[in-house]
Amino acid sequence: MAAIDGLPPLRDVIQRHGLDARKALGQNFLLDLNLTQKIARTAGPLDGVTVIEVGPGPGGLTRAILALGAKKVIAIERDARCLPALAEIADHYPGRLDVIEGDALKTPFDTLVTDGSPVRIIANLPYNVGTQLLVNWLLPETWPPLYQSLTLMFQREVGLRIVARADNNHYGRLGVLCGWRTQAHMAFDVSPQAFTPPPKVTSSVVHLEPIRNPIPCSAADLEKVTMAAFGQRRKMLRQSVKSIGGEALLARADIDPQRRAETLSVEEFCRLANCL
Repeated sequence: MAAIDGLPPLRDVIQRHGLDARKALGQNFLLDLNLTQKIARTAGPLDGVTVIEVGPGPGGLTRAILALGAKKVIAIERDARCLPALAEIADHYPGRLDVIEGDALKTPFDTLVTDGSPVRIIANLPYNVGTQLLVNWLLPETWPPLYQSLTLMFQREVGLRIVARADNNHYGRLGVLCGWRTQAHMAFDVSPQAFTPPPKVTSSVVHLEPIRNPIPCSAADLEKVTMAAFGQRRKMLRQSVKSIGGEALLARADIDPQRRAETLSVEEFCRLANCL
C-alpha cells in the first residue's frame, strides 16, 4: 500500500520514530498493509463516511481507511510517541485526519462528529481496554447510536464471546449484550505473525451492526441480571439470581428455576430484566 499512498513502509516509520510496542498499553502493531486494507473494507464502502479509530499507533489501519476514501478519520491515541508518525499521515491527507491525544475510555464519542455525516468505528483495539470500550458502545442512553457499524479486532476468545448465542460454551454476558442491540459476526482471523511483536494468541475481526429497534429493556437492569446469572454460571438460576429476586423473579418471567444461565436466549434475559 505504500505505492498507493506514497508514504514510507510502516517498518521504516516505526524505526525512525523509535516506536517499540508497549505491553502496558496493550499495543501490538499491525504492519501488513494488505491486511489493514482488508479490515477497512470489512466496514463497507467508506466514501462520505467519518471513521473513528481507537489506538492507531503508527497509523497502518489509518492509512488504509483514508486510502479507501473515508471523508475523515478521527483517531484517538493515548501514546504521545505515536503522534509525530500520525502527523505525517495528516500532512499527506490535508483536512482528513484529526488526532486526539487521550484515553478512549474517557472520550465522549457522541460529541466527536457534528457535521451529520455517517459514522463508523474501525479499530485494532488495545487488548487491555477492548472489551470495556465495546460495552460502552453497546450501552449508550440514546439508541440507535451515533455509529452505523463497529469493525473491531479482538483476541479470538473475545470475538467468540461476542458472537456466541445460547447453549454455546462461549455464551455469557457479552454475548447477551451484543445479541440484544446488534447483529454481530466474525469476519476473519488474524495470525499472531501479522503483528509486531507477535501476541501469544490469534486475533479476530468482528463486525457489528446496530439493531434499530431492539427488545425494549433497561440496559442497567439487563447488566444486573446478566452479571448475577453468569456470575455463578454452573449453578441453577434459582441460586445464581438469588441476590436479585431468586425464584420469585424467575416465576414472574416464566422461566424454569432449574435452568442455567447459558441456556437462556437474549429475549429471555430481557424478560428477566423487565421483571426486576
